[in-house]
Amino acid sequence: MLTTLAISDTTQYFINLESNHGAHNYHPLPVVLKKGSGVFVWDVDDKRYFDFLSGYSAVNQGHCHPKIIKALVEQAEQLTLTSRAFHSNLLGEYEAFITQFFGYDKVLPMNTGVEAVETALKLARHWGYRVKGIATNAAKIIVCADNFHGRTTGVISFSTDPTATKDFGPFNLGYEIIPFNDLTALSIALNDPSVCGFLFEPIQGEAGVVVPDEGYYLGVRALCDQYNVLMMADEIQTGLARTGKMLACDHENVRPDILILGKALSGGTLPVSAVLADNPVMMTIQPGEHGSTYGGNPLAAAVAIASLNVLKEENLSAHAAAMGQLLRDELELLQSPFISIVRGKGLLNAIVIQHPNPDAAWELCLYLKELGLLAKPTHGDKIRLAPPLVITKEQILESVEIISKGLKKLAV
Repeated sequence: MLTTLAISDTTQYFINLESNHGAHNYHPLPVVLKKGSGVFVWDVDDKRYFDFLSGYSAVNQGHCHPKIIKALVEQAEQLTLTSRAFHSNLLGEYEAFITQFFGYDKVLPMNTGVEAVETALKLARHWGYRVKGIATNAAKIIVCADNFHGRTTGVISFSTDPTATKDFGPFNLGYEIIPFNDLTALSIALNDPSVCGFLFEPIQGEAGVVVPDEGYYLGVRALCDQYNVLMMADEIQTGLARTGKMLACDHENVRPDILILGKALSGGTLPVSAVLADNPVMMTIQPGEHGSTYGGNPLAAAVAIASLNVLKEENLSAHAAAMGQLLRDELELLQSPFISIVRGKGLLNAIVIQHPNPDAAWELCLYLKELGLLAKPTHGDKIRLAPPLVITKEQILESVEIISKGLKKLAV
């Protein structure tokens, strides 16, 4: 199996700097990056790599997209932050743009993805008490097993991942966990009149790109309508053209009551997230009940408009659909004994590694790094393959050839 990797003194210097002065809450591959452009990144030794993680789908438009960087720089020279104590000339423009873009009455702008999730949870509870008439402090939100919605103490309260929960309690109440992709279980759970919302990922990314059965989104929509419950789609990773549609729910023409966005909303330049809903839901929030110092700041507003325009102008949804199909087809053609499953939608994909060595997926990623492609395992045996959506056919074929060479090394 894998021998010790050769790491340059320059790379080791930066790794040591992080290790000595930063919290050890991540386990990165031993590569130190300094530059990115399109589908590529370069390390401190000037070696080039295909980026097959895309900042966990935050860099859908490609690294340092010139139109996004132009908007960032031009706005940074004018005004970056006012706080919401005052109006800004960019906030209303951004709010009008994004609500029209996705077809909702209102948007509540935030920063990080998990902040948007927390915002959606508060919004659903508020609606539950003030519109649905749920008894005080009795509101419940249904969630799915193997979910990933972030790492705040509120959100990990309904995680089923022991790594996320061990020694971080006590946890918040008000959640019921059901299996993902199980409409029968959802129907039973929604029958409780205290339920105000169903929060789910259209495709479970962190769990290993688990794609539900066809008709699942339509079934969720029908059940939420039947039981007067808010359909809450966390499209932070699956949205913004990643799966071959602007939103993953668009694959079944389903419109959530609460739409949660983040990651590629800024093209990977700064934290920008958003919660969208119609007036009967959003207008339950009144001044002072929720907010964020940086939420909706002028810099974020300018960048988000540019980022969404790039997705639309470059038709990246259709491109992701075509390139994703090509990627999956080519991976299947490898017929590697070490791949048990190839799955995904658009350019959100994963392979499941089967090998006697439980660390084989990690070692494969180390091999791929040496060969010029960066990817990272999740939950031990699964490797996400999610390059920037601007990747070309030739680059897909070159990347699969790299993956093929890496897989062959697993047999050594």
